Amino acid sequence: MQAENNNNIRWYDRLWAAFIFFTRLPFYRLHQPPVESYRSVVEYWPLTGWLTGGLMAAILWAGSMYLPYMAAILLAMTARLLATGALHEDGLADFLDGFGGGGSDRERILTIMKDSHIGTYGVLGLVIYEMLLFVTLCSMTPRMAALTILAATPYARMLTAQLIMMMPYARKEEEAKARMIYRKMDWRTSIGITIQGLLPMVGFLCWTGMEWETVIFIPCLVMYFLYLLIWKKLHGYTGDCCGAVCLITELSTMLAFCVQSIQ
Repeated sequence: MQAENNNNIRWYDRLWAAFIFFTRLPFYRLHQPPVESYRSVVEYWPLTGWLTGGLMAAILWAGSMYLPYMAAILLAMTARLLATGALHEDGLADFLDGFGGGGSDRERILTIMKDSHIGTYGVLGLVIYEMLLFVTLCSMTPRMAALTILAATPYARMLTAQLIMMMPYARKEEEAKARMIYRKMDWRTSIGITIQGLLPMVGFLCWTGMEWETVIFIPCLVMYFLYLLIWKKLHGYTGDCCGAVCLITELSTMLAFCVQSIQ
Protein backbone atom coordinates (compact mmCIF):
# COMPACT_ATOMS: atom_id res chain seq x y z
CA MET A 1 0.00 0.00 0.00
CA GLN A 2 2.80 2.41 0.89
CA ALA A 3 4.59 1.71 -2.40
CA GLU A 4 1.34 2.36 -4.25
CA ASN A 5 0.89 5.66 -2.41
CA ASN A 6 4.46 6.69 -3.26
CA ASN A 7 3.78 6.03 -6.93
CA ASN A 8 0.83 8.42 -6.80
CA ILE A 9 2.95 11.22 -5.32
CA ARG A 10 4.34 13.68 -7.85
CA TRP A 11 7.61 15.55 -7.31
CA TYR A 12 5.85 18.86 -6.72
CA ASP A 13 3.65 17.27 -4.02
CA ARG A 14 6.79 16.84 -1.89
CA LEU A 15 7.85 20.41 -2.61
CA TRP A 16 4.46 21.82 -1.62
CA ALA A 17 4.43 19.62 1.49
CA ALA A 18 7.79 21.07 2.53
CA PHE A 19 6.61 24.66 2.15
CA ILE A 20 3.40 23.90 4.04
CA PHE A 21 5.21 22.01 6.82
CA PHE A 22 8.14 24.38 7.40
CA THR A 23 6.28 27.70 7.01
CA ARG A 24 3.00 29.23 8.08
CA LEU A 25 2.47 30.92 4.72
CA PRO A 26 -0.86 29.93 3.07
CA PHE A 27 0.53 27.49 0.50
CA TYR A 28 -2.15 25.00 1.53
CA ARG A 29 -4.74 27.19 -0.21
CA LEU A 30 -3.02 26.62 -3.55
CA HIS A 31 -2.41 22.88 -3.34
CA GLN A 32 -3.12 20.04 -0.91
CA PRO A 33 -0.44 17.34 -1.31
CA PRO A 34 -1.09 13.73 -0.22
CA VAL A 35 -0.33 12.99 3.42
CA GLU A 36 2.38 10.50 2.47
CA SER A 37 4.37 13.28 0.75
CA TYR A 38 5.13 14.81 4.16
CA ARG A 39 7.61 11.99 4.78
CA SER A 40 9.86 13.69 2.22
CA VAL A 41 9.73 17.29 3.46
CA VAL A 42 13.33 17.24 4.69
CA GLU A 43 14.48 16.75 1.10
CA TYR A 44 13.34 20.31 0.34
CA TRP A 45 14.18 21.84 3.72
CA PRO A 46 17.07 23.98 2.40
CA LEU A 47 14.82 25.27 -0.36
CA THR A 48 12.30 26.49 2.21
CA GLY A 49 15.30 28.24 3.77
CA TRP A 50 15.69 30.17 0.52
CA LEU A 51 12.17 31.49 1.09
CA THR A 52 12.26 32.25 4.83
CA GLY A 53 15.87 33.43 4.71
CA GLY A 54 15.10 35.56 1.66
CA LEU A 55 12.14 37.14 3.42
CA MET A 56 14.24 37.90 6.50
CA ALA A 57 17.13 39.28 4.43
CA ALA A 58 14.86 41.46 2.28
CA ILE A 59 13.12 43.00 5.29
CA LEU A 60 16.45 43.64 7.04
CA TRP A 61 18.06 45.27 4.00
CA ALA A 62 15.02 47.31 2.95
CA GLY A 63 14.14 48.24 6.53
CA SER A 64 17.65 49.56 7.18
CA MET A 65 17.04 52.23 4.53
CA TYR A 66 14.12 53.75 6.44
CA LEU A 67 14.53 52.60 10.05
CA PRO A 68 17.34 52.49 12.60
CA TYR A 69 19.43 49.43 11.81
CA MET A 70 18.65 47.66 15.09
CA ALA A 71 14.93 48.16 14.50
CA ALA A 72 15.28 46.67 11.02
CA ILE A 73 17.02 43.61 12.48
CA LEU A 74 14.29 43.10 15.08
CA LEU A 75 11.64 43.49 12.39
CA ALA A 76 13.41 40.91 10.19
CA MET A 77 13.74 38.45 13.07
CA THR A 78 10.05 38.89 13.89
CA ALA A 79 9.07 38.33 10.28
CA ARG A 80 10.94 35.02 10.21
CA LEU A 81 9.28 33.89 13.43
CA LEU A 82 5.88 34.65 11.91
CA ALA A 83 6.76 32.98 8.59
CA THR A 84 7.93 29.76 10.24
CA GLY A 85 5.52 29.79 13.16
CA ALA A 86 8.59 29.61 15.44
CA LEU A 87 8.80 25.93 14.48
CA HIS A 88 12.55 25.65 14.96
CA GLU A 89 12.57 27.85 18.06
CA ASP A 90 10.00 25.53 19.63
CA GLY A 91 12.32 22.61 18.87
CA LEU A 92 15.29 24.43 20.41
CA ALA A 93 13.35 25.16 23.61
CA ASP A 94 12.15 21.54 23.94
CA PHE A 95 15.64 20.25 23.17
CA LEU A 96 17.24 22.40 25.88
CA ASP A 97 14.57 21.51 28.42
CA GLY A 98 14.94 17.79 27.70
CA PHE A 99 18.71 17.63 27.62
CA GLY A 100 19.06 20.11 30.46
CA GLY A 101 16.53 18.55 32.84
CA GLY A 102 16.52 14.92 31.77
CA GLY A 103 20.04 14.03 32.85
CA SER A 104 21.15 10.73 31.34
CA ASP A 105 17.68 9.12 31.48
CA ARG A 106 16.61 8.62 27.85
CA GLU A 107 12.90 8.17 28.55
CA ARG A 108 12.82 11.21 30.82
CA ILE A 109 14.49 13.34 28.16
CA LEU A 110 11.94 12.24 25.56
CA THR A 111 9.06 12.87 27.98
CA ILE A 112 10.26 16.39 28.80
CA MET A 113 10.79 17.18 25.12
CA LYS A 114 7.23 16.11 24.31
CA ASP A 115 5.75 18.27 27.09
CA SER A 116 4.13 21.38 25.61
CA HIS A 117 5.18 23.52 28.59
CA ILE A 118 8.45 25.42 28.35
CA GLY A 119 10.92 25.19 31.22
CA THR A 120 13.79 27.25 32.58
CA TYR A 121 16.39 25.80 30.21
CA GLY A 122 14.17 26.50 27.22
CA VAL A 123 13.45 30.11 28.22
CA LEU A 124 17.08 30.92 28.95
CA GLY A 125 18.24 29.15 25.80
CA LEU A 126 15.84 31.07 23.55
CA VAL A 127 16.80 34.40 25.12
CA ILE A 128 20.51 33.71 24.70
CA TYR A 129 20.01 32.46 21.14
CA GLU A 130 17.98 35.49 20.04
CA MET A 131 20.45 37.87 21.70
CA LEU A 132 23.41 36.21 19.98
CA LEU A 133 21.63 36.34 16.63
CA PHE A 134 20.76 40.00 17.13
CA VAL A 135 24.31 41.00 18.17
CA THR A 136 25.85 39.01 15.31
CA LEU A 137 23.69 40.76 12.72
CA CYS A 138 24.31 44.15 14.35
CA SER A 139 28.06 43.67 13.91
CA MET A 140 27.68 43.51 10.11
CA THR A 141 26.64 46.07 7.53
CA PRO A 142 23.04 45.70 6.30
CA ARG A 143 24.15 44.27 2.96
CA MET A 144 26.57 41.79 4.54
CA ALA A 145 23.97 40.74 7.13
CA ALA A 146 21.36 40.14 4.42
CA LEU A 147 23.77 38.08 2.31
CA THR A 148 24.87 36.12 5.38
CA ILE A 149 21.27 35.19 6.13
CA LEU A 150 20.73 34.09 2.52
CA ALA A 151 23.78 31.82 2.64
CA ALA A 152 23.57 30.49 6.22
CA THR A 153 19.88 29.56 6.30
CA PRO A 154 19.85 26.90 3.51
CA TYR A 155 23.31 25.65 4.47
CA ALA A 156 22.32 24.95 8.08
CA ARG A 157 19.22 23.09 6.97
CA MET A 158 21.25 20.97 4.56
CA LEU A 159 23.64 19.98 7.37
CA THR A 160 20.82 19.27 9.83
CA ALA A 161 19.01 17.05 7.31
CA GLN A 162 21.93 14.63 7.57
CA LEU A 163 20.67 13.61 11.04
CA ILE A 164 17.97 11.43 9.50
CA MET A 165 20.65 9.60 7.53
CA MET A 166 23.01 9.20 10.51
CA MET A 167 20.60 7.76 13.07
CA PRO A 168 17.08 6.32 13.43
CA TYR A 169 14.04 8.09 14.83
CA ALA A 170 14.13 8.01 18.63
CA ARG A 171 10.43 7.27 19.17
CA LYS A 172 7.88 4.97 17.62
CA GLU A 173 6.19 6.43 14.57
CA GLU A 174 2.79 6.71 16.30
CA GLU A 175 4.44 8.73 19.09
CA ALA A 176 5.84 11.35 16.70
CA LYS A 177 4.28 14.82 16.87
CA ALA A 178 3.55 14.73 13.15
CA ARG A 179 2.41 11.07 13.39
CA MET A 180 5.02 10.05 10.80
CA ILE A 181 8.78 9.90 10.42
CA TYR A 182 10.95 11.19 7.60
CA ARG A 183 12.09 8.74 4.94
CA LYS A 184 15.76 8.08 4.27
CA MET A 185 17.21 9.89 1.26
CA ASP A 186 18.61 8.07 -1.77
CA TRP A 187 21.56 9.34 -3.79
CA ARG A 188 19.39 11.49 -6.08
CA THR A 189 17.72 13.35 -3.24
CA SER A 190 21.08 13.62 -1.44
CA ILE A 191 22.54 15.39 -4.46
CA GLY A 192 19.48 17.62 -4.68
CA ILE A 193 19.59 18.70 -1.04
CA THR A 194 23.34 19.33 -1.31
CA ILE A 195 22.80 21.66 -4.26
CA GLN A 196 20.02 23.48 -2.39
CA GLY A 197 22.26 24.06 0.61
CA LEU A 198 25.58 24.78 -1.05
CA LEU A 199 24.55 26.95 -4.00
CA PRO A 200 23.84 30.13 -1.97
CA MET A 201 26.93 29.47 0.19
CA VAL A 202 29.28 29.07 -2.78
CA GLY A 203 27.86 32.16 -4.44
CA PHE A 204 28.33 34.17 -1.26
CA LEU A 205 31.91 33.00 -0.71
CA CYS A 206 32.86 33.73 -4.33
CA TRP A 207 31.30 37.19 -4.15
CA THR A 208 32.93 38.18 -0.84
CA GLY A 209 36.25 36.40 -1.33
CA MET A 210 36.14 34.99 2.21
CA GLU A 211 38.19 31.96 3.25
CA TRP A 212 35.81 29.10 2.68
CA GLU A 213 37.56 26.64 5.02
CA THR A 214 36.48 28.43 8.22
CA VAL A 215 32.93 29.19 7.10
CA ILE A 216 32.32 25.66 5.80
CA PHE A 217 34.17 23.71 8.51
CA ILE A 218 32.93 25.35 11.73
CA PRO A 219 29.19 24.63 11.17
CA CYS A 220 30.06 21.04 10.18
CA LEU A 221 32.01 20.63 13.40
CA VAL A 222 29.17 22.09 15.47
CA MET A 223 26.65 19.81 13.78
CA TYR A 224 28.88 16.77 14.38
CA PHE A 225 29.29 17.49 18.11
CA LEU A 226 25.52 17.93 18.44
CA TYR A 227 25.05 14.62 16.62
CA LEU A 228 27.39 12.92 19.12
CA LEU A 229 25.44 14.43 22.03
CA ILE A 230 22.08 13.33 20.63
CA TRP A 231 23.37 9.84 19.87
CA LYS A 232 24.82 9.47 23.35
CA LYS A 233 21.61 10.58 25.07
CA LEU A 234 18.88 9.23 22.78
CA HIS A 235 20.42 6.92 20.17
CA GLY A 236 18.11 8.61 17.67
CA TYR A 237 16.76 11.95 16.52
CA THR A 238 13.43 13.72 17.03
CA GLY A 239 11.87 16.69 15.30
CA ASP A 240 12.88 18.87 18.26
CA CYS A 241 16.49 17.74 17.83
CA CYS A 242 16.35 18.72 14.16
CA GLY A 243 14.98 22.18 15.00
CA ALA A 244 17.62 22.77 17.65
CA VAL A 245 20.53 21.58 15.51
CA CYS A 246 19.25 23.73 12.64
CA LEU A 247 19.24 26.96 14.67
CA ILE A 248 22.52 26.29 16.48
CA THR A 249 24.28 25.34 13.23
CA GLU A 250 22.83 28.38 11.48
CA LEU A 251 24.03 30.67 14.26
CA SER A 252 27.51 29.13 14.14
CA THR A 253 27.58 29.79 10.39
CA MET A 254 26.67 33.44 10.92
CA LEU A 255 29.29 33.77 13.67
CA ALA A 256 31.88 32.33 11.28
CA PHE A 257 30.87 34.91 8.68
CA CYS A 258 31.09 37.62 11.34
CA VAL A 259 34.63 36.61 12.33
CA GLN A 260 35.71 36.56 8.71
CA SER A 261 34.20 39.98 7.94
CA ILE A 262 35.92 41.57 10.96
CA GLN A 263 39.36 40.25 9.99
